[in-house]
Amino acid sequence: MSAEPEILQVEASPRGVVMLTLNRPEVSNAIHQDMIDRLGAEFARLGRDDSVRAIVIRGNGKHFSGGADVRWHGKRPPEDSKAPPLSVFQLCDNIRTMPQPTIALVHGGCIGSALGIASCCDILIASHSAFFSIPEVRIGFSPGIDSSKMFSRAIGVRNFRRYAMTGQRFSAEDALRMGLAHQLVEPHHMEKALSNQIEEILLAAPGAQRKAKAMADALNPPLPEAVKDIGHLFVNPLATPESVEGHKSFLEKRKPNWYPRR
Repeated sequence: MSAEPEILQVEASPRGVVMLTLNRPEVSNAIHQDMIDRLGAEFARLGRDDSVRAIVIRGNGKHFSGGADVRWHGKRPPEDSKAPPLSVFQLCDNIRTMPQPTIALVHGGCIGSALGIASCCDILIASHSAFFSIPEVRIGFSPGIDSSKMFSRAIGVRNFRRYAMTGQRFSAEDALRMGLAHQLVEPHHMEKALSNQIEEILLAAPGAQRKAKAMADALNPPLPEAVKDIGHLFVNPLATPESVEGHKSFLEKRKPNWYPRR
């Protein structure tokens, strides 16, 4: 019997560039707890390694990632139903504060929690065919605290309100216009664009580079009080009647049956 494929492929080059590839292409690289844990462990390890000069995160298959694995939410134990889902939030914060430059290489869909992860990276290179969304409200969930914090900073509050409240998809061109993406390239030029960006990173002195990144963080401090104030909004996705209906409709492949509030 063949071994299960690695859900996260890790490849390091002799020049200190590490490639992290999400590897669940059969489910559009949907993010579940095992993926979160594996990413967290790798970023923690790489952050302690001074020989690492840059970290790239990308997806295998047709998409960067379709976001949280909704089927996984249904498998959470009942006792966790009131616990805020901080795991991906903590992962995003760890990525944001990595000492080395981080690059998100995005093709296909970049949805929900995956958008939060991509937003945390210092540089985002997207294919012209890439698309983005935080669609949680369409299945009765609150947008994740991870994607909300970093995505809203990347595109601004007014743009965030539009896409968080509607869940609508936006294009790579929109991502560039709003400041989320730094560069758009044709799909067949993705590797070349990544190579060029890595060369630019490697021209800089690593110590000075880390100080520049720390300076950027100091100029844009974290929002602990804001996160604390809105933490009650981010309950387990299956803790409200709307989210139960939305989750059920997703699994049954039908439109959710919303009802007017009275």
